[in-house]
Amino acid sequence: MNTDITGTITIAVQPQDNGQYICQLSSSLSDSPRENIQCYGQTKEHAIAIALEQLADEYRRMAEEQQNVNWDTVERSDSGEPIAKRYHVILHYERIAEEESKFEALHNTIMGNTVVENANITVIEIDPDIPINPLMRSWN
Repeated sequence: MNTDITGTITIAVQPQDNGQYICQLSSSLSDSPRENIQCYGQTKEHAIAIALEQLADEYRRMAEEQQNVNWDTVERSDSGEPIAKRYHVILHYERIAEEESKFEALHNTIMGNTVVENANITVIEIDPDIPINPLMRSWN
C-alpha cells in the first residue's frame, strides 16, 4: 500500500457556446487512477459534481480492491463465534429521468428496488474507531 501520496487536484471549468459547461479535473496525485477527467454539465456546479463523482468512483473502487476481502468469508474467534466487523457501504446510483417535475423524478427514483439493484455498491471494511458519518438524504 502506497502511504506516500502527494500532489494536487486542479479543477478548471469553462463555459461552452451552447450555455453548458465543461469541467476538466487534473490530478498530479502519485496514486491517481488517471491524469484527467473531462465532464459536461448544465451549470458549472453540475459539471464539477460529475467530475468529482467520477474521481470518487475510481478511488472507491481502488480502496475496495486493495483490501482483497473475500465476500463470504466469516472470521471466527477461538471459541468459534463469528466476529462482527464494521463496513462503510457506499451506494451510488444515477439515472436520467424524464418526468413532469423534480418531485416526480425523485419520487419515481425512490419507488421500487431498482435503485439498489442497479447501483454501484462499494463495501470497504473500516476500523471501528474511524470517525466516518454516512451522508444523509439531502431532502431531510
